[in-house]
Amino acid sequence: MSKINTNKVKPGELELKEKVVAINRVTKTTKGGRSFSFSALVVVGNENGVVGHGLGKAKEVQEAISKGIEDAKKNLIRVPIMKGTIPHDQYAKEGAAKVLIKPAAHGTGVIAGGSMRAVLESAGITDILAKSLGSANPHNVVKATFKALSMLREPVAVARTRNISLKKVFNG
Repeated sequence: MSKINTNKVKPGELELKEKVVAINRVTKTTKGGRSFSFSALVVVGNENGVVGHGLGKAKEVQEAISKGIEDAKKNLIRVPIMKGTIPHDQYAKEGAAKVLIKPAAHGTGVIAGGSMRAVLESAGITDILAKSLGSANPHNVVKATFKALSMLREPVAVARTRNISLKKVFNG
């Protein structure tokens, strides 16, 4: 198991764009009837290597989304991006959701399913091959994608650790 990236980012001066991945209506039955509430899964990112996800719950949709955005700003991570793609293949699992992300050649685009696509585009990745295996539950797929992105290693750091040039990391 590779070491998880601990490079958390402060949301202070970043211009973050938010995307709502999933909205879920939850019903609670009480003796007075049914009471509805909403949960919103939101992904925020600056489309330049910083991305975060959050969950908001409230009685109204708009309030749930704004709570989700606030939560997402607390969970920001930096993703290593090289020439619009990721440095290496990565597999991650969260619950029953499994994700596989692979670097792709320039011009490929983001080939990924719904909730994975939102995370990858928010991170600023333009070319990637991604496959969601197992569960399609958006919450777990987003968490698994985050886990995979946080396990990515910076190519410069790998070259420094191995005491070899950056070219050898990719050609070796």
